[in-house]
Amino acid sequence: MNRIVPRALAAALVLSAAACADATGAGSILDLDPAFSTVPTGFSNTTSSFAGGDSAAWTPGGHHHGGRGRGGHHGGGPHGGGLGGLMGGGLGGLFMGDGLGRHHGHRPFGESVPFAGCAFDASAGRNVCAAESRDGLTINRSAQFLAVGGAVQQAFDSATTNTVNARVAVTGTRTHRNGATSTVEHASDRTVSGLATGSTQRTVNGTSAGRESTSGSDSVGAFTAVRVAADSITGVVIPDPSTANPRPYPTAGTIVRRMQITVTYTGKAAKTSTRREVVTYNGTNTATLVITRDGETRTCSIPLPHGRPTCS
Repeated sequence: MNRIVPRALAAALVLSAAACADATGAGSILDLDPAFSTVPTGFSNTTSSFAGGDSAAWTPGGHHHGGRGRGGHHGGGPHGGGLGGLMGGGLGGLFMGDGLGRHHGHRPFGESVPFAGCAFDASAGRNVCAAESRDGLTINRSAQFLAVGGAVQQAFDSATTNTVNARVAVTGTRTHRNGATSTVEHASDRTVSGLATGSTQRTVNGTSAGRESTSGSDSVGAFTAVRVAADSITGVVIPDPSTANPRPYPTAGTIVRRMQITVTYTGKAAKTSTRREVVTYNGTNTATLVITRDGETRTCSIPLPHGRPTCS
């Protein structure tokens, strides 16, 4: 699994620059806008801040089938392509107030990451799961459990496990009902600490990166559509759930999310659009959201929990 992480993270570096030099005016931006509303094929199998579920391939003609959001379509949802919402189906519920409770058994992330039944590899100090095959994609997962003080544990313990690191890699090719074919390469690495009994808050750090290359044809001609998505989660603090606040929202930390879309028709110039979102939690019930789309920046706010962005 680890062999694909460098390539996926390298793809994410493309998004660090506002690479919109190939865009050919407002028409290209409008054509590519729907591509920001969903996540790349198979990307929902990773751990990321994007709420979008798995979907059929996005194509330049707008033919795609949205999937169910993994954490709910909060904060912008499927209309997040413009400068007033969040891309990729919105923010996952973990980052909007759905909570990160202690009593999730082997699912301390509040997400469906199946660590139970995975074999402990003593040399790696990790629980390594058997590879899954799903609709042309191969999914590899592993997790490491640490007690307070950093000792490696062979299994998650709801009382003594303090830190969980989860890694996921997704590769493969999927043929969609519309005839398009997508080749994907995704990876994520997330660490949650503060899970042991007595902790008053959890801290989330992580990265994800993915690349989807889709080939197909429509009334315009043969095309290749490439979507690159990535995020980085830094120091996001989620208070311990309590009777008074059973679903606490994050009180500190930052999430940076990036997507880049490039479409090339045979014989035509490529069209590219890039989007970056920065979510900052400051201890209040309103998070700050800064959106930059092809060089245009807008500052917004997100009411917590479960609010939709409003922009000035």
